Amino acid sequence: MVVKTAKYIVLAVFILLSIPVNAQIHNKEYSVQIDADSVRREFDKGPYFTLYKDNYFIFGPSIGPKATKENTNVKFQISVRQKLTKSTLPGGTYLYLCYTQKVFWNILEKSLPMTDLNFNPGIGLAKPVFKNGKYIGKFILQLEHESNGRDSIESRSWNRLSLGGDVLITNNFLVHAKVWIPYVDGEHNKDLLKYVGIMQAGVELTSNDRRWKGSLLLTKRKTWRLDFNTVAEISWQFSRNADWNLFVQYYNGYGEGLLDYNKFSSHLRAGVVIRPKLFSNY
Repeated sequence: MVVKTAKYIVLAVFILLSIPVNAQIHNKEYSVQIDADSVRREFDKGPYFTLYKDNYFIFGPSIGPKATKENTNVKFQISVRQKLTKSTLPGGTYLYLCYTQKVFWNILEKSLPMTDLNFNPGIGLAKPVFKNGKYIGKFILQLEHESNGRDSIESRSWNRLSLGGDVLITNNFLVHAKVWIPYVDGEHNKDLLKYVGIMQAGVELTSNDRRWKGSLLLTKRKTWRLDFNTVAEISWQFSRNADWNLFVQYYNGYGEGLLDYNKFSSHLRAGVVIRPKLFSNY
């Protein structure tokens, strides 16, 4: 398993390095520009404590089965990062701590139960990449733990060493990929990888005025079949003075939450999202 995963890592890095890029972001109509210098300043001098992944609060029903109080719920995610160094480590890298928490909340049920809480701390080493004065993407090596904080037969836990990267293909189009070497230590989720997967890849498309954003994320499950967990999202910044965007997310597959990782889920939810300043992390 480790050897096969290592091969996927090498392949993903080769593909990412082989893609031609042109990534100085410039919008003539609104004079929105994110050049290499501004990106470098953000990595070097940006806040030490900031957002990591998208932070959102969304609500919606199951798609397929009849909507009920049990399968119509709130899903929200909180994700932050604490930078430990400036980009002065070897190779222009910097070290950081990150923490993401995902919650499923059945607010239509009488007691308003939070049915599943997933905790995902990690430590990572990030390397922004510049070429010919342009920011073209970044690579991240990260050690993560994920669990649901429960005991007995409802306990779920696993760890992974992951290598990820994203590359700006054009001013509006970003591709990203991530593969991992897993270690499943939870006694009651030994088959976890068959559902949460062993690698992921996705794309992100942004409008010229930077107010519309759509993305697609595919996570390959550990099977010999061509099957994926799919996340499709679209967001709209309705006001340039707003820090948050209107947001719609569609999830289809397994492993959306750890407690019921082996149960199929298809959900459409809508709400609001607050994104990191420059680029989201996956």
